[in-house]
Amino acid sequence: MRRALALLAVAALAGLVVIGLTQAGGTAGSPSRAEPARFDLAAAQRQLQGAPAPLAELHAQSNRLLEGDPVAFERRLRALRGHPVVVNKWASWCGPCRAELPIFQAVSTARGREVAFIGVNARDKRPAAERFAASFPVPYPSYEDPDEKIARVLGVPSNFPVTVFIDAEGETAFVHQGGYGTRAQLAADIEQHLG
Repeated sequence: MRRALALLAVAALAGLVVIGLTQAGGTAGSPSRAEPARFDLAAAQRQLQGAPAPLAELHAQSNRLLEGDPVAFERRLRALRGHPVVVNKWASWCGPCRAELPIFQAVSTARGREVAFIGVNARDKRPAAERFAASFPVPYPSYEDPDEKIARVLGVPSNFPVTVFIDAEGETAFVHQGGYGTRAQLAADIEQHLG
């Protein structure tokens, strides 16, 4: 009986090791999984062609860091009235920001013809932000906000990342603190809070 239990335990352990190796990407010497495809900003811009003028203006400034202050940012929000807006506050040194950027790349490309996306690069140095933007291009611009003046106008906390959902009338509908883990989570918040 003991011998049968010992064999069963060894077989169960071997099964767990095989499952663990499979989920971790294989065994030693096996080919690793392919790297995820790099985001193609030019293809995203082509997909977004035909968007309404205020959204097309955002797409024309894809991946640019815009100098500005709260007045310039509020002017942009007024120009976007009639369209829901997703504002993502990020920084180059923020790990969760880095993790969620591929999600924003995909969702802003899929939804950018009806929803405006804007970044706010807060508490960051321009050279670091530019390097970050080169690694994670997005089909919308980001406003520089080194002292978080724009963030204060938005009424968001000082943690990172933070995403603000502004309805078509220009009212804040929802503030999401922390990073998004999946495209579906971001898409669900857009549907729930911006319709």
